Amino acid sequence: MEIEEIYRNYHDKVYSYIRSRVNSAEDAEDICSNVFLKIQTRSEEYEKDKGAVSTWIYAITKNAVIDYYRVHRISEELPEEIVSDDELDRDLLQKETLQELSEALGHLSEEERDVIILHYYDNLSLRDIEKKTGMSYGQVKLRHNSALKEMKKFFLKKSASGRFSSYQ
Repeated sequence: MEIEEIYRNYHDKVYSYIRSRVNSAEDAEDICSNVFLKIQTRSEEYEKDKGAVSTWIYAITKNAVIDYYRVHRISEELPEEIVSDDELDRDLLQKETLQELSEALGHLSEEERDVIILHYYDNLSLRDIEKKTGMSYGQVKLRHNSALKEMKKFFLKKSASGRFSSYQ
């Protein structure tokens, strides 16, 4: 897909997404411009086997909003001891189709989605996510573990209903 076509197909969606998360229309326009600049300069980094173009654009857009808030807002700290050690195998995430993952991600909070996308799609460590988002390491671990638990419950519930062919 060419850059012009991507711009035509996704500009309004990207801008609407950003505008719904940023109070200033001017800031939303700046962020949107930066997103499409990144898309243009990083177009060769896009890997079809990792997901659809829309997923890639969504990840870039989410990261741009995270970067904006990291610069413009101080986040609260959570104590390190509020962290669960319960992990979900990466295999579970890799077995699901993109549609199933998209549906599961829709059941997470925005911060949980951010952590999952940054960790599994962008391959960032939890320490790198801490730096990128401005959350404390404890917050990142908490969001990561909470998201994995929610996704596991979602997939197990769907599996029990027989809706996912990968479990049958």
